[in-house]
Amino acid sequence: MDIALVPLLVAVVAGVSMALQGSLNTCLSKVIGLLEANFIVHVIGAAALVALLLLKLGQGDLSRIGEAPWYAYLGGILSVVIIYTVMFSISKLGVAVATTSIIVGQVSTALIIDHFGLFGLKEIPFTWWKLLGIVLLATGAKLMLN
Repeated sequence: MDIALVPLLVAVVAGVSMALQGSLNTCLSKVIGLLEANFIVHVIGAAALVALLLLKLGQGDLSRIGEAPWYAYLGGILSVVIIYTVMFSISKLGVAVATTSIIVGQVSTALIIDHFGLFGLKEIPFTWWKLLGIVLLATGAKLMLN
């Protein structure tokens, strides 16, 4: 198997997982509420991570926690925002339209991060082909609304 294929397959698994997670979280939120479901999802996720760390499945070093820049810790807050807004949008738009819209926002932001090499990531220049890709993604999202 081509080594470049592995990250692509992992990305597909992430996409499938995100669609399933959003759907399952929305199902839970319809029973207990948006913020409440968000809380439960994070508690269960934290418990799963503690179990994985206790099984010594991590390959990092938690003793270096203070070495990361302050903004690296904003991911926890963004996780709450992501889960809440995914549940909200799926409940109003359906999984396909919400997910397509999420992808448009995600890829648009990713292009900016790549272009400027934000957060210490590799700079990958913006091209007009990438803009066309975003326009086509957004058009696809619009078509799915009909």
